[in-house]
Formats: sequence, C-alpha cells, structure tokens
Amino acid sequence: MSSNPEIAQSIQAAGIATNYHDQGRGEPVLLIHGSGPGVSAWANWRLSLPVLSQNFRVIAPDMAGFGFSERPANYQYSMENWVAQAVGLLDALNITKASVVGNSFGGALALALAIRHPERVNKLVLMGSVGVPFKITEGLERVWGYQPSLEAMKSLLDIFAYNRALVTDELAELRYQASIRPGFQESFAAMFPAPRQRWVDAMASALADIRALSHHTLIIHGRDDQVIPLQNAYQLLDLIEQAELHVFGQCGHWTQIEHATAFNRLVGDFLQAAD
Repeated sequence: MSSNPEIAQSIQAAGIATNYHDQGRGEPVLLIHGSGPGVSAWANWRLSLPVLSQNFRVIAPDMAGFGFSERPANYQYSMENWVAQAVGLLDALNITKASVVGNSFGGALALALAIRHPERVNKLVLMGSVGVPFKITEGLERVWGYQPSLEAMKSLLDIFAYNRALVTDELAELRYQASIRPGFQESFAAMFPAPRQRWVDAMASALADIRALSHHTLIIHGRDDQVIPLQNAYQLLDLIEQAELHVFGQCGHWTQIEHATAFNRLVGDFLQAAD
C-alpha cells in the first residue's frame, strides 16, 4: 500500500485506470474535485472524506489528467470524456444512482452528468461551480496558466484562500511538489492552453438544459471567491427549480477547506434530508 494518502484504489472506468477513494457505507455520494495545478481528489476532499463517510458511502476519484489516474497518450480532455469516466466509475462499482458533489470544474462536470444521465444522479451539490457562461476572471486565468515554481504556487494559494493563515509555506511546498510530479504539468498544460475563455465556454452547459433539471440542488459559494464569480451561484439558483443557495462570507474559492466544519454539516444535512 502506498504511504501517499492521495493514492487509494484503482479501477477501470471507461477505459481509464482511475485512482479513487471509497469510504463509508450507505447512500453513495460522488465527490468531484476542481482543476487547480497538482490537484487530486485527496487534496481537494481530505477534510470532507472522514466526516461525510460517517453517514454515506463516499467515492472520490481523480478525473483523467489529474492526480494519480491514468493519462493516456493523445487523450482528449473534454466534458464528454470526463462524464463517460464518471459514469464508467459508477458502472464499475455497480452503483445505479449517486448524489454528486462538484467543486469548480467538478461542478461543471456534475451538471453535465445530471443533464446527460439524469437517472444516475440523486441530489446535486455545486460548490464554486463552473458550468454556466461567464467572462474568465483574472484569478482563473492565472490558475489555468500556472507555470511551475514555488513563488507561482504561493501566489495562486493567495488567490484561492480568503484566510491567509491557511496559505503556509508548507502547503505551498506540498502543492508545488504535487504539480511537478512526472506527467502532471504536461497534462495540465494540455488541458487549458490560451486563449482560455474557450475552456470556460466549453464547460458551460446549455441554459435550457440546466433549467430542465429536476434534481434537488444545493449551491455553495464563497462571497470573496476570486477564481469563480459569485454571480455564477445566483445564475444557477435562478435556473434550477429545486435549488437552494448558501454563501459564506470571508471565504474564497476553498469553501470545503476554509469553512470545513460548516461545509460538511451543510452538505451532510442536505444529502440526508427527505426530498
């Protein structure tokens, strides 16, 4: 067994050898990470996995091109292929239906999954979500345009977090080292080359399709998010009939880390509530 907590189990999902965490018992919940440099499911959800898995079966995969899942040569990083991988993972684990919690890029993927395969999704949680049209922020431009260096990573963490106490030299070093593992930066750079507005647009679902969703949806956003605009949350609230919104003040793009206790309680209560 690897001593690296980011590496868990591996399974074939739509032809991709997928690294995934599978903890707890009960109703299945799929956690989909964001798209920052060096990200993995564990880095994104390490504070949520032990809490949510007390009441649910929590599955947190590394999507293709991220973390410790396979990076096939000439793989096309597209919403279509990421959705296929997510459905392939559910199929491989014999899960008919799961609630889906998506962070940022993961929110766009959660929306696309619910639109294409509505019968596979129970409830939705969209956190700091992409998936609707917006003008790319300077923060997201810098995240996707990251070139590895310790200083560049420190400046990115300053963008992600409202609470600067979270942005330690140790965290910056960890995330920098993660971003320079073999193959990590190559796949990351291949995903979001300039001009980057087109990747925001490519991740957006059609507004009519979002409006047609009938899933109970919890939208969560940090008021001070410099990466994904708060306006996205209000747009999603307006579009999705059975939606509710929680905005955290004094919070950037890392709701699940900056307000971990409140975030986990909010998500857990929402997922457990009767429809």
